[in-house]
Amino acid sequence: MSHDPISLPVDARLPAWQLALFGLQHVLSMAASPITAVFLIAKTLALPADLTVQLIGATFFACGIGTLVQSLGVGPIGARMPFVMVPGGAPTMLFAGIAAQAGLPTAAGAALLASAFYWVLLPVFTRCLRLFPRIVVGAMLLLVSINLIRIYATIVVGQPGSADFAQPRSLGLALATIVATVVVAGAFRGTAGRLAVLIGLMAGATLGWALGAMPALGDVWHGPLFTHPAWLPFGMPRFDVLAALPLLIFTAVSMAEATAQTVAVGETCGKAIALRRDVPKTIRGDALASLAGALFGTPLIVTSAENIGVVQTTGVRSRYVTAAAGAILLVIALFAPLARLAYAIPAAVVGGTALVVFAMIGVMGIRLLASVDLHARANQYTLAAALVVGLAPILVPNLYRHFGAPVQIVLGNGMAAGTLAAIATQLAFAALARLGGQAHAAAAAAPARDA
Repeated sequence: MSHDPISLPVDARLPAWQLALFGLQHVLSMAASPITAVFLIAKTLALPADLTVQLIGATFFACGIGTLVQSLGVGPIGARMPFVMVPGGAPTMLFAGIAAQAGLPTAAGAALLASAFYWVLLPVFTRCLRLFPRIVVGAMLLLVSINLIRIYATIVVGQPGSADFAQPRSLGLALATIVATVVVAGAFRGTAGRLAVLIGLMAGATLGWALGAMPALGDVWHGPLFTHPAWLPFGMPRFDVLAALPLLIFTAVSMAEATAQTVAVGETCGKAIALRRDVPKTIRGDALASLAGALFGTPLIVTSAENIGVVQTTGVRSRYVTAAAGAILLVIALFAPLARLAYAIPAAVVGGTALVVFAMIGVMGIRLLASVDLHARANQYTLAAALVVGLAPILVPNLYRHFGAPVQIVLGNGMAAGTLAAIATQLAFAALARLGGQAHAAAAAAPARDA
């Protein structure tokens, strides 16, 4: 009697209508990420409206490519599991910071260098993980959260001294968006609760439209119906390793995150994970998606942690569902009115949504720090060093204005500076502990030799 192999849920092929429905659900759960990422870059750099709309489409396009690669796989690239790709919050902030200090061509070059660095670092990735214990990663997430909250609070209220600074309507829209998000997350379970961020965004946008903060919906049809991402929209990239250092540092952290997410999705889908076989496939998928995005002007594209919750909530584990989500993302990217509609959302609404999303990054950091023994002196000083060096440029902008550009880019970035300080402190305490142990052993051996 022959035995047909049992198909894992991850490889289940569903009817087309179910693929479309469940795929759309994944898209709705992550749709705010590309919008907030582009808004961060556009507002930080004061980009024109047409370029911003183009970048929104390009970001959806890169996310679609990455999602298809991770879901279906291309040779040794892609996890072949239900992953959805998004522009990471930390690399978006780093991209915007590099662009603000060294220009958009340098930021594009940094994204390309970081995409290539994935491939270089992958063979020695496991050795690098020892430099990122939980105390370091927790501090890094906390610094990223604080910095992004400061940036998006400025987007909500405007620049001090400007005519529209802290307008009640802007504050009201942001607050309404935050309240709607929290209410939905607390009142609903399952899929509705998972869509709290998007529902809050839609509620804020609806209120903004009612208050006249949005153009007429008919305006989104003005202009071409279809568009495509522009190749190298900022011109020829400029490659500056010092400028790219914050993003290069992030790739190591991203690889550690990809490891945890691969294991988590594997457990959710009932698929046995072999770390040496499956994790490199996920990381290569991140690298390829980031490379595609960098060529179209986006920050690094990484696997989405939110998507794991969607898989758990729905119980639909098929990678073909997320492949359908990737196809939907490509349609959104190429259909220009959808990008214009995204751009028309008031900045205060997007800012309010982002404040919730990026505050959750801080919650993740605090949760990691809570699992660390903070009674240990090494951990205490590691966290203290990270907070001092990392928060200083966040709380005191232009702290390093009289230093050279390389110093400003590295130390002026709170996350990069704090991470380097934490790693250096950890290594210093480890070295001192080894020296102390050797001295103690030598002192204990001396009486024995004298005897």
